[in-house]
Amino acid sequence: MSTRGSWFMRDRPVVIWLFAAFVVSLVHPFFASSRWLMVHLVVLGALTHSAMVWSVHFTDALLKTRAGFEERRFQSIRLGIFQLGAIAVFVGVPTTVWPLTIAGATLISVAVVWHAVMLVRRLRAALPGRFRITVRYYVVAALLLPVGATFGVLLARGLGDPWHGRLLVAHTMTNLLGWIGLTVLGTLVTLWPTMLRTRMASNAESASQHALPVLSTGLALVIVGPLIDHALVGAAGIVIYLVGTLWVYRPIVTAGRQRPPAAFPTMSAGAGLVWLPVGLVVMAWSLVSRGSWAALGDNYGILTTIFVVGFALQVLLGALSYLLPVVIGGGPSVLRAGMAELERWSTLRVVVTNLGLALCLLPVPSLVRVVLSALTLAALAVTIPLMLRGIHAAIRAKRAVEGQPAGAGLRHLDTTAKGWSRPQLIGAVAVVAVGATLGVGLDPTAAGLTSAAGQGAAAASVTPTGHTTTVTVTAKDMRFHPAEVSVPVGDKLVINLVNTDSKDVHDLVLANGVTSGRLSPGQQATVDAGVVGASVDGWCSVVGHRQMGMVFKVNAIGAAGTAAGTASGSGGTGSAGSGSEMPGMTQTGSGGPSPAIDFMKQWPAGFTPYDPVLPPLTNEKVHRLTFTVEDVKTEVAPGVTQTRWTYNGSSIGPVLHGRVGDTFEVTLVNKGTMGHSIDFHASDLAPDGPMRTIQPGESLVYRFTAKRSGIWMYHCSTMPMSTHIAAGMAGAVVIEPPGLPRVDRSYVITQSELYLGAQGDPVNATKVAAEQPDALMFNGFVGQYVDRPLAAKVGERVRIWVLDIGPNRPLSFHVVGAQFDTVYKEGTYLLKDGRGPLDPPGTSTGGAQALDLMPAQGGFVELAFPEAGHYSMVNHIMVDAERGARGIFAVTK
Repeated sequence: MSTRGSWFMRDRPVVIWLFAAFVVSLVHPFFASSRWLMVHLVVLGALTHSAMVWSVHFTDALLKTRAGFEERRFQSIRLGIFQLGAIAVFVGVPTTVWPLTIAGATLISVAVVWHAVMLVRRLRAALPGRFRITVRYYVVAALLLPVGATFGVLLARGLGDPWHGRLLVAHTMTNLLGWIGLTVLGTLVTLWPTMLRTRMASNAESASQHALPVLSTGLALVIVGPLIDHALVGAAGIVIYLVGTLWVYRPIVTAGRQRPPAAFPTMSAGAGLVWLPVGLVVMAWSLVSRGSWAALGDNYGILTTIFVVGFALQVLLGALSYLLPVVIGGGPSVLRAGMAELERWSTLRVVVTNLGLALCLLPVPSLVRVVLSALTLAALAVTIPLMLRGIHAAIRAKRAVEGQPAGAGLRHLDTTAKGWSRPQLIGAVAVVAVGATLGVGLDPTAAGLTSAAGQGAAAASVTPTGHTTTVTVTAKDMRFHPAEVSVPVGDKLVINLVNTDSKDVHDLVLANGVTSGRLSPGQQATVDAGVVGASVDGWCSVVGHRQMGMVFKVNAIGAAGTAAGTASGSGGTGSAGSGSEMPGMTQTGSGGPSPAIDFMKQWPAGFTPYDPVLPPLTNEKVHRLTFTVEDVKTEVAPGVTQTRWTYNGSSIGPVLHGRVGDTFEVTLVNKGTMGHSIDFHASDLAPDGPMRTIQPGESLVYRFTAKRSGIWMYHCSTMPMSTHIAAGMAGAVVIEPPGLPRVDRSYVITQSELYLGAQGDPVNATKVAAEQPDALMFNGFVGQYVDRPLAAKVGERVRIWVLDIGPNRPLSFHVVGAQFDTVYKEGTYLLKDGRGPLDPPGTSTGGAQALDLMPAQGGFVELAFPEAGHYSMVNHIMVDAERGARGIFAVTK
């Protein structure tokens, strides 16, 4: 079978899959399963297709397979079966249509096993020769893919922990290290020196032969380890696989020394080869250090990035950039035409990709990571149009050469690589540096930079002693240790602040404006407080931390008549009692007065209320969702704004709806400015892993199966919990009781409290701690359903699910002018169709006027409106109704 010339099933699908992955990366914050889809479009789509195509190409070349051994149309059919299977998986997993996922995985397995059979047939038909071992790599790799696909199908079923984490490790390692890893290692032993245009090392074949058993043994342990629940076995397998990898690298390194990479194909593939052992080391460490399989699975982002982007994708782009122009054929001039396009900005692309990727994996501020990720993505994505341009340029050049006299296309031929471009190298470093600087500029506090940092606390009237007092202060568990220090007047004070907390970000702000900047867990900073002239108060300015007692004090020994909380000569006005007037306090930002709420003011015409309609119940058994934490400035009352801490951008979190037995898989992505978490009351599991606090830029997967019915609260459980809930980080999960009758309309109403700082500022943590709300809200906005009433018709059966989010105030839910004949509270019926639990059979005249709920409690009521009109729904704790906890049902005939 000839592989020369253009061939759609060989050349185009990989570009299509890569382009699809790029598109998904642009819109990934807006739909669930986007991260899964991005990874699998690259690995299952582009990489698997390429492995099937090019392993046949190299097998035919190495074994000198006779022409016509397998017609191209059969390989096209095989690739077509694979493409259909991949599409089925890409649709089936995100939509949780398990039969479609099974069908897709089956088609993929059939295609790859057929592929393996044809490789074995070629091997048996070939005469003895060198590098038959490469084909054996391909066969072993192909036989592993159906195993990995089986693990993937089980994962798609939605298993709970710990099996989800264990299968995730087995699935990814089987496919990445087995199917992709063995294919790459088997290929590059011979392809790498060809790409470099240098001689192959004399030990290349023997190194491959010796390494395959080692790699296979390591893979077996990596797969078995999680299945038998022994992380150390898996870690040992990774170490053995690393040894085998380094053994294969020996001839690869030798070839690289003879002729260092100097063109995009070799630079990209070479960079990818560096990332593989890095990923193996990180994986081994993760297996040893993680406390559970669930914790490992929840923190798989770094490992996935290293293996998929750093290793596999860069090797793929490098290899294709070399192979596609070569196999099109037509002579050196055609090759030169194709490579001219693929070589554009080669040094810039490779350096930006790898430098940006390396920095993204470090503990940099979240906005720095966002900017660098965008640069890395752009550097990788530009290869796609260049690849298409290269293919088209080579085809055009080939057609032109075919019309010329023999040898005409060889004139002025120069296929020698131009080498690294120093201007592009400098430009790449500059681009990454500017990107990092931009990220720091967008969030200077996260980088430990503030305008007040470094200002001394020296008092103009105090004579410096020339002595420096240095103290070490640790921040942990919402306390400074020690909580106060004594310093002689006139001494210079230097504070070495260390954040020894395991999960929370902290800082230290002194009343004169000197600050440490935000410190992530494990970070430290030196605070130059200057010359001490008076006692000075300090605190952690992360919202709510001060209210929980995270305060600090510098006692000035020998100071006379200076009030605590001020720095002599500083002009500061900070006082220990004010939560919003202290310099540097972030919970109220500008420190101005809270805006007044006009409870009679109407919402403007362009206002869109929070949709109170219960989302419809679907047939899916596994609900996959992404919750993105963001700080969003929101108009919470007419003319009044507050920066809300949100799940998915709304003033309160989205409503989830399912049945008993359904599995929920929620990916929490923190794009906020501090640590956050999530706690689903509908789950029944140990909180240590899924409910942990994650820092900006991190993510976790929270997976649970709903075992009991009711309306359940979920919320951020990061301390201080009351502040995070009051800031908007809460919502409802409705799990229907079995056999729940259908009704005409179903609504969800949540009550929460509003604690205002200055206009547009975040939640006022001092008011939260003092239980002094500015307003009460139904579904996150003050009085929204007064101006945007809920609809119903006379005689319709209406069910209202009610949840008290709190964090502090109770709720007595009442509909003025109506009566409830069914009341369901905290998992059981208090009244059903007019009959209470103790009423005799046949009773139907019982009624209820209110559903009483404490914070985190919920239930539902049912009623039918007797006639047309406007029925107010209120919290019958009337002071709360009068400050926003009210709405209207507009009932028509």
